Amino acid sequence: MKKLINDPADVVVEALLGIEAAHPDLQVDHHNKIIYRADGPKKDKVGIISGGGSGHEPLHGGFVGLGMLDAACAGEVFTSPVPDQMLAATKLVDGGAGVLHVVKNYTGDVMNFEMAAELAAAETGARVVSVVTDDDVAVQDSTWTAGRRGVGVTVLLEKIAGAAAEQGRTLDQVAEVARTVNANGRSMGVALTSCTVPSAGKPTFDLGENEMELGVGIHGEPGRKRLPLAPAKEIASLLVEPILADLPFNKGDSVLAFVNGLGGTPLIELYVLYNEVNKILGAHGIDIARSLVGSYITSLDMAGSSVTLLKVDDELLSLWDAPVKTPALRWGI
Repeated sequence: MKKLINDPADVVVEALLGIEAAHPDLQVDHHNKIIYRADGPKKDKVGIISGGGSGHEPLHGGFVGLGMLDAACAGEVFTSPVPDQMLAATKLVDGGAGVLHVVKNYTGDVMNFEMAAELAAAETGARVVSVVTDDDVAVQDSTWTAGRRGVGVTVLLEKIAGAAAEQGRTLDQVAEVARTVNANGRSMGVALTSCTVPSAGKPTFDLGENEMELGVGIHGEPGRKRLPLAPAKEIASLLVEPILADLPFNKGDSVLAFVNGLGGTPLIELYVLYNEVNKILGAHGIDIARSLVGSYITSLDMAGSSVTLLKVDDELLSLWDAPVKTPALRWGI
């Protein structure tokens, strides 16, 4: 294992110190491992929080800021935050208009966010609404989920719902936007290598030199099947065609196309893959209205990629284009 770390036990703590030092417009509650906006909470603005295990950076802490999240809870690597963290984050961002919890569909995340919402209601009377993302078409159930996993759509949802909250919409309206994004987005990923959790010191799973895992989860959970390594053209088809069939997407639809790196894949390869995705969508008569290419929801050092397609209309595009200022996404400022 070769990693830029000190002690494996201190990776999350020291990364949070680095985030705080690098981004003065963010603050960190180190006791509860929460990254939050230095200018919050904003009165009468819906607060939005998310969180999950560390190791998926920039998700979620890299998306805290104007136009996205108000706070993010960091669990240990690939481990859900605990309810006390989520409760503290909910209190930090509550400006009187209620709080939206964005939750990826993993059993620990769902259970702990649900408990935190109940505690917040009991302790402060805060109104909390949760929206669960479950966009992964690869498998119905997996190692850590009942139902589909929440993956790439989570990034798009946090941006779009964040813009809606920034406009002063009500909690119910922001939650409805978030549900619309989840309902209209689908994702699928492929791993070319495993990842190595610092505390384990060895790869999470074995993947042969000439193998790839189709439909892998962001924690390294098994996907649909293991296949011989293929060119980008074939990989793009294996990812995109199941997505198109699932919603389904139809000729004339407009989409936001998101090609995401899983942590160990260089940007040049992601653009090669995006080129193939673009050709496939064009052949289906689907218009790419917006695109996002880069590593935004990762799995430590895993080589591979995921593709997310979100069916969009004028309202969703307007919210996507709205100003955002976070460590990982920034435009319109």
